[in-house]
Amino acid sequence: MTGNHGAAAEEARAGFRADGLDARLVVERGTRPGGGAAFRLDVTLTVAPGEVVALLGPNGAGKTTALRALAGLMPLTEGHLRLDGVALERTPPESRPVGVVFQDYLLFPHLTALDNVAFGPRCQGASKAAARAQAAAWLDRLGLAAHADAKPRKLSGGQAQRVALARALATHPRLLLLDEPLAALDARTRLEVRAQLRRHLADFEAVAVLVTHDPLDAMVLADRLVVVEEGRIVQEGSPSDIARHPRTDYIAQLVGLNLYRGKADGHTVRLDTGPLLTTTEALTGPVYVAFPPNAVTLHRDRPTGSSARNLWRCEVGGLETHGDQIRAVLTGELPLVADLTTVAAAELDLYPGAEVWAAVKATQTHAYPV
Repeated sequence: MTGNHGAAAEEARAGFRADGLDARLVVERGTRPGGGAAFRLDVTLTVAPGEVVALLGPNGAGKTTALRALAGLMPLTEGHLRLDGVALERTPPESRPVGVVFQDYLLFPHLTALDNVAFGPRCQGASKAAARAQAAAWLDRLGLAAHADAKPRKLSGGQAQRVALARALATHPRLLLLDEPLAALDARTRLEVRAQLRRHLADFEAVAVLVTHDPLDAMVLADRLVVVEEGRIVQEGSPSDIARHPRTDYIAQLVGLNLYRGKADGHTVRLDTGPLLTTTEALTGPVYVAFPPNAVTLHRDRPTGSSARNLWRCEVGGLETHGDQIRAVLTGELPLVADLTTVAAAELDLYPGAEVWAAVKATQTHAYPV
């Protein structure tokens, strides 16, 4: 879903286009005991037509607040919101050219799938016949023609999600908002619906903003990721760039990497936490160093003759199943996580409190400037 989408985004950010989304969302909520807002969201979003942007972040980061502000369901404390060059700050939600797919879909339980989708066009002034004709076309496009007369309780989770998407698209929105659109689905259905949603978003010509906590949903569906923590953008870029160059612990955990910050002098990095680490890249100054958990090898005794330049004495803080592997959470000289097979974990006789040596080859590390 890159290519033309990415080019359009670059044009928009360079100022060559007047359309798309241009917003600074400042929302304050609650009051601290000593005064001031308990939570403050302050994020700037520029999204080109045809581009899909995913807002990622931990719980409480402000993702849903941003989505609700874009939809007009939460007023801005300050900032601006322009869509295709038109200011929307004072426009009521029902008058905005915005479609929303909520996490729980919020389909009208007393209406059929057809009438759920027809609701939007009817609100825009279409006749009942015209609205139902548009709705039927959308249901057919999303492979739901056979379920037009079914009410929500008779639909599967995947079918309900597609009806909700059809209802949002039937109003021809210039901004499509998706709030955790796959969260309510089981794993098998999620895989199928994710692929379908990707195809539909690829054909969507206006702006799409997706809120999710699932990195795979974000990586598959979005052209660009915007990571929000504590109400602020901490990193944004293409999915591949975010995955290769995480800049916070949350992002590193999200993409499955051990991440450290330190000061480089050639191939040696003195980490902020104290230990030295040898890297492939030769750099100077503040850097991040990252490596995947499967790059870590564990030994019960200090290895001799090992080619690994990086070796630390650690203690097993915990063990958990991670896919078809065992993930060991290690404390000690260098806190890190290591992935190993169940056979390797059994042979090492690992248990919480066990002392181990952790080794990582320099060729399996990746250093990059802060």
